[in-house]
Amino acid sequence: MSDTLAPGTPTDSGTLPDPGAGADGRVRPALDLLIWDAPNIDMTLSTVIGARPTAASRPRFDAIAAWFVEGAGDPTEPDASDVEACVFANIPPQPGTLQRWVEALRGFGFAVFARPKTQPDDDIDQDMLDHIAVRAHSHRLRRLVVFSGDGRNFAEPLEQLVREGTQVVVVAFSEVAGYAISSDLLQFIDIEDVPGAFTEPLDRVRLDALPPDGAWLRPTRSLRDFVSSWTARRNG
Repeated sequence: MSDTLAPGTPTDSGTLPDPGAGADGRVRPALDLLIWDAPNIDMTLSTVIGARPTAASRPRFDAIAAWFVEGAGDPTEPDASDVEACVFANIPPQPGTLQRWVEALRGFGFAVFARPKTQPDDDIDQDMLDHIAVRAHSHRLRRLVVFSGDGRNFAEPLEQLVREGTQVVVVAFSEVAGYAISSDLLQFIDIEDVPGAFTEPLDRVRLDALPPDGAWLRPTRSLRDFVSSWTARRNG
């Protein structure tokens, strides 16, 4: 018979094991963790507005920080969680204005993991998953908020965390986050529903918030441009 106690099994002393204790008996502090997938959010923002994002159409990290910390509860309560927010970014060889962006994030209280982008397919998905795993080991991960529409890499590990007792919230654009919307385990919030996340409403039509009379969704590229590139691929 295994010596491992099932959750809720009394010990010999008649008390229940501490659910916040690790395998070595060490009590792990509770943590609310935010993970921001910068390449994915930037790419999907471009997709939903049909244009390259500008300073006016990018998310406001100060408002997102306030929303996240508020959701962690009163820090003076005995069972209050620590909070940590991390942005993961690919940095091109010529970072341009990204240095100012990174410093602004750090000033808002976000840690930044920056990886050089030397190839088109370079990504940081595994770095994000690794960090989540590290924090799930070092802390009692009470709430995990993941800003990413990447279901291919995140759906299965995030659902497993829910099964293990973590509240997992996916925040992304509803147009590209079907994996979270359709999941029976994950909670989903459209990023535009985070209070103050955008200075002005984005120029988009959400299928989950259509007006009663319907709405037009304009093309995100011209018909001639599409046919030109499609013909080139066929003939290439």
